[in-house]
Amino acid sequence: MANKTAYKIHGIKNCDTMKKAFAWLVDHGIACDFVDYRKAGISVDQLADWSRRAGWQQLLNKRGTTWKRLADEERADLDEARALTLMAAHPSLIKRPVIDSGDALLVGFDPERYASRFLGTDR
Repeated sequence: MANKTAYKIHGIKNCDTMKKAFAWLVDHGIACDFVDYRKAGISVDQLADWSRRAGWQQLLNKRGTTWKRLADEERADLDEARALTLMAAHPSLIKRPVIDSGDALLVGFDPERYASRFLGTDR
């Protein structure tokens, strides 16, 4: 049974991980409103809310090229406030996708977690 609730999926449209998440959601009939935070921008306040719900360490993508291109000084002595400021300034530092269902926040693409959350399976 397809879920008719529209979730918000945040990310960057051309990201390969986003494409996988979009495909999974479409295949399972999950409706999502897309927010491209590279184009729309994202506030430190929004990131702080996500950080409270998922943890800033979970949100920060240290595997991408944006992180690797940062100066050593920017990456040093990282705490929540500095991480949120960096992510607001460089949205590609945010792990993708971020799906907000209102009561839960899913960070990253994981088919098993998606199935559990959206389809109620325990795979």
